[in-house]
Amino acid sequence: MGWSIIGTIAALCTTVGFIPQIIRGIRTKELNDVSPIMLSLLLLGCSMWLVYGLHLRDIIIVLANGFTLSFVSTIFSLRFLYKYRGK
Repeated sequence: MGWSIIGTIAALCTTVGFIPQIIRGIRTKELNDVSPIMLSLLLLGCSMWLVYGLHLRDIIIVLANGFTLSFVSTIFSLRFLYKYRGK
């Protein structure tokens, strides 16, 4: 039971950590300083973790990586939108 609590707290911290970047990006309309390679690797890694969590039927892994995927996809989309909106 203790390890589930640690896993849940870890999942919350790593998932919620993307929210400030999304808020900053929306406010400033600028995300050029966020590396597209890093975002691509995060998308790949989170996708693989999500599949792994589904295989294990581990709800903590599935939820954490599902939300993280949505947050990273949002950052990636906003970066693309803000970079190319005027061109």
